[in-house]
Amino acid sequence: MKKISFQDYLPFIFLALIAIVGIFMPALPSFADASKYNSADIAWILVASSLVFLMTPGLSFFYGGMVNKKNVISTMMQSFIATGLISIVWLVVGFSLAFGKSVNGIIGDPSTFFMFQNVGSGAPWSLAPTIPLLLFALFQMKFAIITPALVVGAVAGRIRFTSYVLFMVLFSLLIYAPIAHWTWHPDGILFKLGVLDFAGGTVVHISAGCAALAGALVLKRRKDHIEKKELQPANIPFVLLGTGLLWFGWFGFNAGSALSANALAASAFATTNTATAAAGLAWVFFDVIRGRKPSALGFCIGAVVGLVAITPAAGFVAIPQSIFIGFIASLISNVAVHWKSKTSIDDTLDVFPCHGLGGMVGMLLTGIFATKAVNSAGTDGWFYGNFELFKNQVLGLLLVVGYSFTVSYGIFKLINLIHPLRVSEEEEELGLDVTQHNENYHPSMISISDNGSLKEEDELIHS
Repeated sequence: MKKISFQDYLPFIFLALIAIVGIFMPALPSFADASKYNSADIAWILVASSLVFLMTPGLSFFYGGMVNKKNVISTMMQSFIATGLISIVWLVVGFSLAFGKSVNGIIGDPSTFFMFQNVGSGAPWSLAPTIPLLLFALFQMKFAIITPALVVGAVAGRIRFTSYVLFMVLFSLLIYAPIAHWTWHPDGILFKLGVLDFAGGTVVHISAGCAALAGALVLKRRKDHIEKKELQPANIPFVLLGTGLLWFGWFGFNAGSALSANALAASAFATTNTATAAAGLAWVFFDVIRGRKPSALGFCIGAVVGLVAITPAAGFVAIPQSIFIGFIASLISNVAVHWKSKTSIDDTLDVFPCHGLGGMVGMLLTGIFATKAVNSAGTDGWFYGNFELFKNQVLGLLLVVGYSFTVSYGIFKLINLIHPLRVSEEEEELGLDVTQHNENYHPSMISISDNGSLKEEDELIHS
């Protein structure tokens, strides 16, 4: 067995301490006054929360199918473990930081809902008065889960599992929670500025995209990238499956953000599907006029870009305009991916060109096409004569891009001082499935023996 260091004990110790603290937290009554709730709204947000949860395993398949065969399990695990990790972080303090009592519009008071106290028995969230606060907290938790999982695609194939787990925790506390507070809390600085983000273009995709770029720069290039070896996807059917799960789950992501079973949810559902369809087709058709063959991979990537771009706009724009949002975002990301391939930036699965830029395009186009005809709680955009909204969207975008990239870069650097971020050259060559997890997606002749050495094995399944 490998030698265990004190650092190896720390995750277990922290989890044990949280479990012990939980024993002594007072049990409070739940939903003391249920008369204010709407059963249809509760049912819909329960379903929407489940749909958003499904997006994280969907993302795991999407990413896992695109990496090479020696890194499938490690990539999927790095995404999927967020379902457990961020669930605990959110319960302990994350929800408080994002939606607790505001401290100068910057961050929530961590004691507000510490260990979910007062969540079950508290008054409904001011912007979701017909559902219990607990349900609102759980719905928001699913957003917090998938955001750090998105970053995995940029650092796949070369980051230590334990280092990435630490990054997820720090990202959730220092980046996701503050940006969520700025954007979605009524006292948040971006909310007060008038920035519109219906379901997470800023909070989720721009923050994750910029963190992905920071991670790619800190970790530097893979050996295969330096040698210009083309990345061969391990399993394109996995990518198709992942895309289908993401598309399906995204209806909960966007339509659920109406926080009610109403006409706005239906509108957001429609704009989500329309923009995604347009973006997937645009990617494939654009590839064709550039001399490439239409590919399943291209349609899947384009569709995800469309999902990203419509996210901030879903509940603010009309259905016809969502076609343009998906179309233009797909073209911009496609060109960006092509340009990035000619640089030394090693963002393995193009997280920044797709999620980062897709989110930025969506935020800016929200500032252009938003209309009070769709959502009376919103604002008319530049296209309807209100330049002020577009200006606010630009300011919000710049703040989030600068903050997310800078703090993420610092987090990656800090972790590298505490615990090496990057695997060794030998581990990178052998693949992270076996060296980080001693598991194999594809029958491999290599595994880790009990004494930590490499050994040969017979191939169990023939491809």
